[in-house]
Amino acid sequence: MRHAWERYAVRVFVASFAVLLLAGCSSADGKREVRRDSFPYWEKDAGASQAVEFMRVQVPKGAVEVKGAVRVQPQERVYLLSFLTEEKAAEAVADDLRSDYPLKVTNVSSSLSDDGFAHLDLVLPHEIRDVRSTSVCPPCVGDKRRRHVQGIEIHIEDRADGRARVYLTAY
Repeated sequence: MRHAWERYAVRVFVASFAVLLLAGCSSADGKREVRRDSFPYWEKDAGASQAVEFMRVQVPKGAVEVKGAVRVQPQERVYLLSFLTEEKAAEAVADDLRSDYPLKVTNVSSSLSDDGFAHLDLVLPHEIRDVRSTSVCPPCVGDKRRRHVQGIEIHIEDRADGRARVYLTAY
């Protein structure tokens, strides 16, 4: 008799658990809601000012073609910023990031930005010959201004006219 009672108790427990599980997945009005966000997507009306604010960088005086965007991904936002400035000003931006590694020419096949700069109608940094780059983890180098930033990547394209295109990506 005890064996039958145990089977009955297990069935009641399983049935109760199933009811609770199903109830937890339903909305109050009984209609099932499904989140249909498709990632990644571009944050509407987000641009250079949002990227500057997040990265806590200064766009040099006299910089032109300042562009920015925010790509929303499932677990984070990726902030993109680009501008054209004097070479010295571009170097100052890179120095301000406090990277442990100097800017150097690399054969980078991709970057944090992935293809994001194409969204801004720019050539992708990893497609530029002799682009210099470095990256930094602000909390790792003790940069308290950017402790909320997990990583910043910078690419600098030096141009023949003494100017440089700066590409910044942060998350």
